[in-house]
Amino acid sequence: MLPKTIEYLKDRSVLLVGFGREGQSTLSYIRKYLPEKELTVADKYSLTVDDRFVKTVCGDGYLDRVNDYDLVMKSPGISFKDVEIAPDTEVSCQVDMFLRFADCVKVGITGSKGKTTTSSLTYAMLKEAGFDARLIGNIGIPVFNTLDDIDEKTVAVIEMSSHQLEFTHTSPDIAILTNLYEEHLDHYKGGFTGYVNAKLNIVRHQGENGLFIYNATQGISDYFDLDTVKGAVKGVALDDSLPFEYENEHLLGEHNRQDILFAYTAASALGADTESCRRAVEGFSGIEHRMEKVGTYRGITFYNDCIATIPHAVECAVEALKKVDTLIIGGKDRGLDYSEFAEWLGNSTVKNIIGTPETGHSIVKQINADCAKKLVCAADLEEAVKCAYELTEKGKICLLSPAASSYNVYKNFEKKGRHYKELVNKYGLD
Repeated sequence: MLPKTIEYLKDRSVLLVGFGREGQSTLSYIRKYLPEKELTVADKYSLTVDDRFVKTVCGDGYLDRVNDYDLVMKSPGISFKDVEIAPDTEVSCQVDMFLRFADCVKVGITGSKGKTTTSSLTYAMLKEAGFDARLIGNIGIPVFNTLDDIDEKTVAVIEMSSHQLEFTHTSPDIAILTNLYEEHLDHYKGGFTGYVNAKLNIVRHQGENGLFIYNATQGISDYFDLDTVKGAVKGVALDDSLPFEYENEHLLGEHNRQDILFAYTAASALGADTESCRRAVEGFSGIEHRMEKVGTYRGITFYNDCIATIPHAVECAVEALKKVDTLIIGGKDRGLDYSEFAEWLGNSTVKNIIGTPETGHSIVKQINADCAKKLVCAADLEEAVKCAYELTEKGKICLLSPAASSYNVYKNFEKKGRHYKELVNKYGLD
């Protein structure tokens, strides 16, 4: 008997759009059950697939043939903003198929910021409480990688990006929406409205037995009518109390405390006990690139917060770390309005603000020149780190928190964060 996912696509013509981690995972999963099914892979970049039953479409026009197929499996990072989808062509993705066909309990987490921390904490709480839990999705593990290794007792904790949710037609049993801020405006038709609509697919298709956990402090109801939710609804606010105390240097700040509240609300709804949840929080070892302590060099403590791609995340990090003397910002210009952020920086306690291309330069220029801060436009990240060593007061913090994506220079924020750590170490040992 074939798995439900394979049964669904076996008689359909299938196009895999994008051949990165998720595209390769999809091909591998299909090949396990349908070794001779004809497939097509479309990618912007030239590629060779060692499979005689796979055709490739590459180059600038790689999206032109989307409507020639019954089913399009789209990788998350590819925008369909300018693609017109024919009525008889279905666009889906791994997350959509997993939600529809996987036989397990599904907890989905999305939001502009906090989804990785919330997902990781939810998983840790469930594991500590003895559940057969898996942490998958946007966290870096394609959901198809676990399809053959789960059953009805498994709890799949799925981090979901807006890109993964854009073409989903099913919602998880428990859905968490941490917050909504301007991001990825260049990816969607309608800009911010299109982005929000994609995010809200996490709850839009929930059944009566579902649970929707949302950010009551932000006011998600401004974007979505909560009365339309078929299942239970639970708002989580910053001033809500936790049933336990904790100490963890990796979870500083009110934003992290709210992420703990999100995770605890979900885990306890599934039956995790409070003591297990507390132990999971105490033992949480942090996330690379999220307020990650790089080390102390020449009397300066460096933090890598490269996952902070919007202003709000930067503000949260500065407020949580307290002693930020130097802030490095800047990345790809995606059309965000940084005027309020520039005003916030001008009034902040940060003394040195170093901007890197593209957005860092424009933000620095928007900051009031009379604010008695040292404002620097660095040519690149290497020059920014050199400046940080010259400007930062000993005993204080230099924080890389870009408030923008990294795609103008780096493949992703991970590459940028690791380069930053290399540079900090390189010039710290001079």
